[in-house]
Amino acid sequence: MPQDRAWRLKVIVAFAAVYVIWGSTYLAIRVGVGALPPALFAGARFFAAGLLLAAYARFAGQHVPRNRREWQTIAVAAVFLLVGANGLVVWGEQCVPSNQAALIAATVALWLAGLGALGPQGELFSRRRLTGLLTGFAGVAVLMWPADGFVLTHFSAQLAILLAALSWAAGSIYMKRRQPSTPPLMAAAMQSLTGGLLLGMIGFADGEAARWVWNVEALTALAYLIVFGSCLAYAAYIWLLHAVSPTALGTYAYVNPAVAVVLGGWLLGESLNRTQMAGMLVVLLGVALVSLPDCIGKQRVGMRTS
Repeated sequence: MPQDRAWRLKVIVAFAAVYVIWGSTYLAIRVGVGALPPALFAGARFFAAGLLLAAYARFAGQHVPRNRREWQTIAVAAVFLLVGANGLVVWGEQCVPSNQAALIAATVALWLAGLGALGPQGELFSRRRLTGLLTGFAGVAVLMWPADGFVLTHFSAQLAILLAALSWAAGSIYMKRRQPSTPPLMAAAMQSLTGGLLLGMIGFADGEAARWVWNVEALTALAYLIVFGSCLAYAAYIWLLHAVSPTALGTYAYVNPAVAVVLGGWLLGESLNRTQMAGMLVVLLGVALVSLPDCIGKQRVGMRTS
């Protein structure tokens, strides 16, 4: 039927946006921080995106947060998801190639599985997911292993991106358990504005204003991240949340790194050595194991803690 074809086309376009655009953001960040200071670069991205999302959300009739609890939830989420997660990725990509950054950031699926099992609202853990968790982090160790000798600066940047994935997972679980009543796009807009302001304050406090330059290539990357990464791809993601199963949507966790590896090699000349390639495959295997749904009837092991 025509309506079914139209719906399938929307799903395909939305997935393409999430797969390709979010996979390409690592390359855009790498280009941007090649010339612009990290905190102000990230702050400008999220503040501008917040303004655009807020305008669209208001046009769609969505209301702004109306009580202190909602604003508290938005502020905490902004700290974890934008300042902690995206801010650390941007800082780390000053020293880490975009392909490696994307692969390390793919551990967000592993962190989500691990943190999601904690607390009284924690989800029971299957043996397969536990295997995936251990496999994925073993792959990260291989991926981060220094090929040309230990360099503290590079290792610190890798560790920052790993912590960024942890911060994103913690913020995501916090948002899920708080269940804010603010409509998703408006909540995202307020988070972006809050995160942008905080990152901007960090940048100004660190003296980054003196290092800001009007570099065409970096500003083009910034504009791409604002319009495509923070607005269009996020809107597609929100729509897919209600249109497809969580399992299907979760495939972005291991498609994005693959896209980033291809784009990094094609446009920036980045490459992975044999050890890093092995680490990549192990990481993606671990992510796949924790992302796929558990089979009915399989034995589960409790991983809850109070």
